[in-house]
Amino acid sequence: MLNEKIKKYHIILASGSPRRQQFFKELGLEFEVKLKPVKEEFPNRLNHFEISDYLAQLKALPFKDELKENDILITSDTIVWHDNKALGKPINEQDAFNMLKSLSNSTHDVITSVCFTTKALQKTVNAITKVTFKNLEDEEIQYYIKTCKPFDKAGSYGIQEWIGQIGITKIEGSYFNVVGLPTHLVYNTLNSLISS
Repeated sequence: MLNEKIKKYHIILASGSPRRQQFFKELGLEFEVKLKPVKEEFPNRLNHFEISDYLAQLKALPFKDELKENDILITSDTIVWHDNKALGKPINEQDAFNMLKSLSNSTHDVITSVCFTTKALQKTVNAITKVTFKNLEDEEIQYYIKTCKPFDKAGSYGIQEWIGQIGITKIEGSYFNVVGLPTHLVYNTLNSLISS
C-alpha cells in the first residue's frame, strides 16, 4: 500500500484548501502543509489545461531551493474553462453571480493540475471533468451566493454544496476532481514516483 511505501518520504502540501487537506488525510498520507505567497497570473497565450499546469508549477517555484532529498512537494490549481476562457475565483458577489449565470444551462470543463516536485525532478498531471448545469434561476444563484459565499472556489461554486445538489444534471469524469483534487491521479503518480 502507498501509505506504507511512502513513509520514508516527507510530503509537503502547498495548499491552504481545507478540501485538499482532507483528501490527503482520507488517502491515509502523512503530510505537512506549507504555504508561500504566489501571484497567480499566467500568460494570455495559454489555454485550457495549460493554464492550470502553469499555475501549479508556478506555486512550486518558491520552494525550489529548500527541498531536501526525501521531500515531495505537491502543488495544484483548479480552473473552470467555459466559452474559451478561464474562470477563476470571484472577486465579489456580482462577479460570482455573473459566473454562475454564464454556467447556467450549459456544460463546462473543470480542470485540476497537480505538480509533484522533488530535488531531482518535476512531474505535472491534470484531470478534466465535464459538468452540466440546469437552467439556474436568478433567485437560486443569489440564494447560493448569500448562504455559501463561494469566493474561494474557481467558477464560483462547490459541487458538494447546495448549488451542486440542485443544479448539476450531468458529470463526466472524476467527481473528486471538481471538489478540488483528482485523488486517483495523486495516488497513482505518487506510486509511480516512489517506485521509479
